[in-house]
Amino acid sequence: MTTPPAGSAPASQDRSTLGRLLAAAPADFAERSWGTTPRHVPATDRAGDTFTDLFSLDAVDDLLTHRGLRTPFIRMAQDGTTLPENRFTRGGGTGAGASDQVDEDRVRSLFAGGATIVLQGLHRTWPPIAEFARELGDELGHPVQVNAYITPPQNQGFSAHYDVHDVFVLQVHGTKHWTLHEPVVAHPLRDQPWDTVREAVAHRAAQDAPLIDAVLAPGDVLYLPRGTIHAAAAQGEISAHLTIGVHTWTPDHVTGAVLDAVRSRLRDQPTVRANLPLGARPDDAAVVGPTLEQLRGALHEAIDSLDAEELARYFRPQVRVTRRPDPAPPLAQLAAAEGLGTASTVALRGGLELGDDPARPDRLHTRLGWFDLDEDARAVVTALQDGPRRLDALPAPLTVVQDLVRRGLVEVQP
Repeated sequence: MTTPPAGSAPASQDRSTLGRLLAAAPADFAERSWGTTPRHVPATDRAGDTFTDLFSLDAVDDLLTHRGLRTPFIRMAQDGTTLPENRFTRGGGTGAGASDQVDEDRVRSLFAGGATIVLQGLHRTWPPIAEFARELGDELGHPVQVNAYITPPQNQGFSAHYDVHDVFVLQVHGTKHWTLHEPVVAHPLRDQPWDTVREAVAHRAAQDAPLIDAVLAPGDVLYLPRGTIHAAAAQGEISAHLTIGVHTWTPDHVTGAVLDAVRSRLRDQPTVRANLPLGARPDDAAVVGPTLEQLRGALHEAIDSLDAEELARYFRPQVRVTRRPDPAPPLAQLAAAEGLGTASTVALRGGLELGDDPARPDRLHTRLGWFDLDEDARAVVTALQDGPRRLDALPAPLTVVQDLVRRGLVEVQP
């Protein structure tokens, strides 16, 4: 089994993950492109960084042959259509009850016949990409996912379409010809997919001049705001690219939060909970009209009384579930907990996204769920929020720290 490739971005580039992609200051990208304008960044503008530390064809072979991938972590497509899973999967054999494990022989046959391989969720299955995605998501402030598309020479996996999330394309092997066109739906939401306007998308792609018409080479980056119509075809060799999907927060999310908060407040009023008149039906305008007039003032008052902190509290649980905490090897950490000594160094586990509960001072909310902590455990967590500490510098006994390690909140440092 091969090991993931090692490497890093050239030292001359922006040290941030986003800066590595852009060959420009993130502030310039935020002002000129974010959510509005596609951008093509050639590898030559990025000091020749070709992402070999993140992914390669060897990584594809490793994932297909040694990792026991199951659907939906793999799918295949050809001529604009996603292929049935049973064409590239089969049972795992003796001792493996899974019936949908990838079959590399079927994949090889389909790929040789022109089908595209799609490896989904690489932010969960390939360690270098997992770390990259965590860093990029933290910098963007929006959740990300990473897929890979591997296309045979002179083939195209999908016809012209648009995505309902922003996309960064990272070309890692071969070349691919991309054509981008103006959206037919500006800033589409998740319930506004391209196939609901299929004819308009096809017409725009066939008739209008492209925004960008470029062949991506290894190390090239392409940014597509959601809604950008695009199609891509491999050239004279196998093409592999990473697609980073950015699931953007939008004012629509804030609207939903406001409406939920307002409804919660109005339900505290007895008049809102009361029955409609006997014989009344809510599909009769004459019935709901008076109720609407009764509610208008209450709705305005409830909205006017909302504050930003209340809305922020509403979103905190939603932000926590957008990704998992940073990995913490369970066996290694359990062994390290048993070997703790006064000279040991511990730290809060990365990516926990800690939050207090105003109604329960002893409760701590995290991406692992919630924990009820006693005074000593809370003191350790508070101290570690300032950075790693030696055990003899913490305000609690060794047993408290050991328990926090076993619960996945604290890590023993090497």
